[in-house]
Amino acid sequence: MKKYILALLLAISLAPVASIAQVVVQIRPPAPVYERRGRPPGVGYIWIGGYQRWDGRRYVWTPGRWDRPPRRGARWIAPRWERRRGRYVFHDGRWR
Repeated sequence: MKKYILALLLAISLAPVASIAQVVVQIRPPAPVYERRGRPPGVGYIWIGGYQRWDGRRYVWTPGRWDRPPRRGARWIAPRWERRRGRYVFHDGRWR
């Protein structure tokens, strides 16, 4: 029985853990910057728009880019700032 418990604890400790760190800022993010997309570099590329990122002291614009989905049917969920209790919480962009 001890072997099974030890194996289970080892498996749990080696499992990937989702990051729970969040960026929370009291200053409202500035408006998005208009970006000219240009032409995609090839077939299957989609535009991932830029966003305002907090660098610890101020907002910094992260430019958009062309990217290919990691798998067929994947959909890009854009990063966003959510107002929560008078503060702004950042939700990172991701493929779904």
